[in-house]
Amino acid sequence: QVQLVESGGGMVQAGGSLRLSCAASGRTVSDYGMGWIRQVPGKARELVAVISWSGEYTSYADSVKGRFTISRDNAKNTVTLQMNSLKPEDTADYYCAVDFQSRTNWDVPRRSSDFDSWGQGTQVTVSS
Repeated sequence: QVQLVESGGGMVQAGGSLRLSCAASGRTVSDYGMGWIRQVPGKARELVAVISWSGEYTSYADSVKGRFTISRDNAKNTVTLQMNSLKPEDTADYYCAVDFQSRTNWDVPRRSSDFDSWGQGTQVTVSS
Protein backbone atom coordinates (compact mmCIF):
# COMPACT_ATOMS: atom_id res chain seq x y z
CA GLN A 1 0.00 0.00 0.00
CA VAL A 2 1.43 3.35 -1.00
CA GLN A 3 0.85 6.58 0.87
CA LEU A 4 1.14 9.84 -1.05
CA VAL A 5 1.47 13.07 0.87
CA GLU A 6 1.31 16.45 -0.85
CA SER A 7 2.78 19.65 0.52
CA GLY A 8 3.56 23.16 -0.63
CA GLY A 9 0.09 24.52 -1.17
CA GLY A 10 -0.98 27.90 0.12
CA MET A 11 -2.17 31.31 -0.89
CA VAL A 12 -0.35 33.44 -3.44
CA GLN A 13 -1.09 36.50 -5.51
CA ALA A 14 -1.65 36.25 -9.24
CA GLY A 15 1.65 36.10 -11.05
CA GLY A 16 3.34 34.34 -8.17
CA SER A 17 4.78 30.86 -7.87
CA LEU A 18 4.31 27.78 -5.74
CA ARG A 19 6.10 24.46 -5.67
CA LEU A 20 4.07 21.40 -4.77
CA SER A 21 5.76 18.25 -3.57
CA CYS A 22 4.49 14.71 -3.29
CA ALA A 23 6.29 12.20 -1.11
CA ALA A 24 5.54 8.50 -1.44
CA SER A 25 6.00 5.92 1.28
CA GLY A 26 5.11 2.29 1.84
CA ARG A 27 5.92 1.33 -1.74
CA THR A 28 8.25 2.68 -4.37
CA VAL A 29 6.65 4.71 -7.14
CA SER A 30 9.83 5.08 -9.16
CA ASP A 31 8.70 2.45 -11.69
CA TYR A 32 5.36 4.06 -12.48
CA GLY A 33 3.77 7.01 -14.17
CA MET A 34 2.51 9.75 -11.91
CA GLY A 35 0.52 12.90 -12.20
CA TRP A 36 -1.05 15.94 -10.61
CA ILE A 37 -4.79 16.43 -10.75
CA ARG A 38 -6.74 19.41 -9.52
CA GLN A 39 -10.32 19.90 -8.57
CA VAL A 40 -12.50 22.81 -7.65
CA PRO A 41 -15.41 21.76 -5.41
CA GLY A 42 -18.46 21.16 -7.57
CA LYS A 43 -16.45 20.93 -10.77
CA ALA A 44 -14.85 18.09 -12.69
CA ARG A 45 -11.31 16.99 -12.00
CA GLU A 46 -8.64 18.25 -14.35
CA LEU A 47 -5.52 16.26 -15.13
CA VAL A 48 -2.88 18.96 -14.93
CA ALA A 49 0.37 17.14 -15.62
CA VAL A 50 1.74 13.63 -16.00
CA ILE A 51 5.23 12.21 -15.99
CA SER A 52 6.48 8.81 -17.07
CA TRP A 53 8.40 6.54 -14.73
CA SER A 54 11.78 7.75 -16.01
CA GLY A 55 10.80 11.38 -16.29
CA GLU A 56 11.57 11.37 -20.02
CA TYR A 57 7.97 12.00 -21.00
CA THR A 58 5.79 14.76 -19.60
CA SER A 59 2.43 16.11 -20.66
CA TYR A 60 0.38 19.10 -19.56
CA ALA A 61 -3.14 20.38 -19.78
CA ASP A 62 -3.43 23.28 -22.21
CA SER A 63 -4.52 25.49 -19.33
CA VAL A 64 -1.12 25.19 -17.62
CA LYS A 65 1.25 24.55 -20.51
CA GLY A 66 4.26 26.83 -20.36
CA ARG A 67 3.59 27.76 -16.73
CA PHE A 68 3.77 24.46 -14.82
CA THR A 69 6.58 21.93 -14.77
CA ILE A 70 6.35 18.40 -13.42
CA SER A 71 9.46 16.54 -12.35
CA ARG A 72 10.44 13.57 -10.25
CA ASP A 73 13.31 12.27 -8.16
CA ASN A 74 13.10 8.49 -8.18
CA ALA A 75 15.89 8.15 -5.65
CA LYS A 76 13.79 10.11 -3.16
CA ASN A 77 10.41 8.70 -4.27
CA THR A 78 9.07 12.21 -4.86
CA VAL A 79 7.27 14.17 -7.56
CA THR A 80 7.06 17.94 -7.75
CA LEU A 81 4.94 20.46 -9.60
CA GLN A 82 6.51 23.87 -10.11
CA MET A 83 3.77 26.40 -10.77
CA ASN A 84 4.71 29.80 -12.15
CA SER A 85 2.69 32.76 -13.37
CA LEU A 86 -0.24 31.59 -11.31
CA LYS A 87 -3.72 32.79 -12.18
CA PRO A 88 -6.88 32.96 -10.06
CA GLU A 89 -8.31 30.15 -12.19
CA ASP A 90 -5.54 27.88 -10.88
CA THR A 91 -7.23 27.94 -7.49
CA ALA A 92 -8.11 24.34 -6.60
CA ASP A 93 -7.23 21.35 -4.50
CA TYR A 94 -4.22 19.63 -6.02
CA TYR A 95 -3.73 15.89 -5.78
CA CYS A 96 -0.76 13.70 -6.51
CA ALA A 97 -1.49 10.24 -7.89
CA VAL A 98 0.25 7.14 -9.21
CA ASP A 99 -0.75 4.76 -12.02
CA PHE A 100 0.60 1.29 -11.31
CA GLN A 101 -0.21 0.18 -14.89
CA SER A 102 2.06 2.86 -16.38
CA ARG A 103 5.51 1.28 -16.60
CA THR A 104 6.83 2.62 -19.89
CA ASN A 105 7.56 6.05 -21.29
CA TRP A 106 4.73 5.78 -23.81
CA ASP A 107 2.08 4.16 -21.63
CA VAL A 108 1.38 7.11 -19.37
CA PRO A 109 -1.87 8.00 -17.61
CA ARG A 110 -4.19 9.97 -19.88
CA ARG A 111 -7.14 10.64 -17.62
CA SER A 112 -7.88 10.95 -13.93
CA SER A 113 -9.52 7.52 -13.83
CA ASP A 114 -6.21 5.87 -14.84
CA PHE A 115 -4.69 6.52 -11.42
CA ASP A 116 -4.76 3.90 -8.71
CA SER A 117 -3.70 5.73 -5.57
CA TRP A 118 -4.15 9.36 -4.59
CA GLY A 119 -2.88 11.65 -1.89
CA GLN A 120 -5.12 13.71 0.35
CA GLY A 121 -4.51 16.89 -1.58
CA THR A 122 -3.15 20.33 -0.91
CA GLN A 123 -5.05 23.55 -1.40
CA VAL A 124 -3.83 26.29 -3.72
CA THR A 125 -5.48 29.70 -3.67
CA VAL A 126 -4.49 32.42 -6.11
CA SER A 127 -5.83 35.88 -5.41
CA SER A 128 -6.26 38.54 -8.04
